[in-house]
Amino acid sequence: MRREAEVGGGPPSAVPAVPGRAAPQAGPAGQDPDERYPNWGGRAAFVDDNDGFGSPRVRKVMRVVGPLMGVVWVVFLVQPWSVAWHSPPGPERTISLLAIAGLGASFTWVVLARVGPNRRQRDSNRFVILVLGGQLVLVGLSCLATQEQGLSGIVFVCVSGVFLLRDPRALLLAAVVAVAVVVVPRLVPGWETDDELVISVILATVAVYGFTQLILRNRQLRLAQDEVAMLAVDRERERIARDMHDVLGHSLTVIAIKAELAGKVFDLDPDRSRAEIAEVQALARTALADVRGMVTATREMTLAGELTGARQAFDAAGVEAEVPGSIDEVPAELRELFAWALREGTTNVLRHSAATRVRVTMSCDTLTVDDDGYGPAVVGAVPGNGLTGLSERARAARAHVTVSASPLGGYRLLVTTKGAR
Repeated sequence: MRREAEVGGGPPSAVPAVPGRAAPQAGPAGQDPDERYPNWGGRAAFVDDNDGFGSPRVRKVMRVVGPLMGVVWVVFLVQPWSVAWHSPPGPERTISLLAIAGLGASFTWVVLARVGPNRRQRDSNRFVILVLGGQLVLVGLSCLATQEQGLSGIVFVCVSGVFLLRDPRALLLAAVVAVAVVVVPRLVPGWETDDELVISVILATVAVYGFTQLILRNRQLRLAQDEVAMLAVDRERERIARDMHDVLGHSLTVIAIKAELAGKVFDLDPDRSRAEIAEVQALARTALADVRGMVTATREMTLAGELTGARQAFDAAGVEAEVPGSIDEVPAELRELFAWALREGTTNVLRHSAATRVRVTMSCDTLTVDDDGYGPAVVGAVPGNGLTGLSERARAARAHVTVSASPLGGYRLLVTTKGAR
């Protein structure tokens, strides 16, 4: 509150279907791992070493099996290759065979080098147009000897588009290609129409696009789960830090006051000095138990206990205190919050205010701690850890915290549910 000291069923997919997440690896100098796979949820999927798919041996196997599952679809180019092979010898036959081989090699390169974890950065539009345009040229050249049968290679162009684009533009490409598959055979003399190829183009593109999007969503979900886990850890750290401040700040303040009092009366009243030292020992044991309970989240704050502790602390410090003797008026759901507020108020009166008089009042919805010490203008309005932690607790209980000048001439701490949302 005041200034305080700190205390497989379609054309290929080369992405291994491995459930889990892959730990981010360091990229080139200064490159953030999350920027290496921008279209795959920011980074490679993390695979937990505790599950079967997360073991290093399985990951090595899937790095081989995954791409092979995509490359294996090149076998569907065997049919146009066979047609070209059995066509009459000549330049057209040679060009078609080379074009089919080039298309297969191009598709294999896309699968092995431009898909999933092997993809190092986002491909530019110029690069994608160059690759897909080259594949379309190869399909056209393959038709020199195979005629309409060479159009079957168009499926691989669409699937390559899915892998390279990774967005709805791949579906637009498939639609344009499907129209071309319907129109071109009808415009070229001697070619037979094959409308079933349109179905193959559409099904292959949609299947692979859906599969890649599923992988993307799964990886994004796992990244979100990682982030939620990190936030949970951060919240627990904040809870421990807040409770540590509240528990030790109050306990050490009272211990210091009682130890100082014991030193002052040591020569004048040895019996009282021994009694104060005994209380210091008891307070230290209580503080140790509070810290242990706080760390294990089993510590319980009681309003009655805090009222008794506040009265004893004020008496030890020589502060005239008006403290309620009953908590019956306070509803059960507010007693823990008021206990924390009373502890914070007591700590700050003893540590900062130099007050000689304190008045604590409670009602069914409000707790107020007033003192006659230094007011807010002297102490300063910069909130410390105590007030911050108390405000967080108050929000959780649908209450709010206010600090202002006290009618006694000092500082006022008020916690209430009035007007809180």
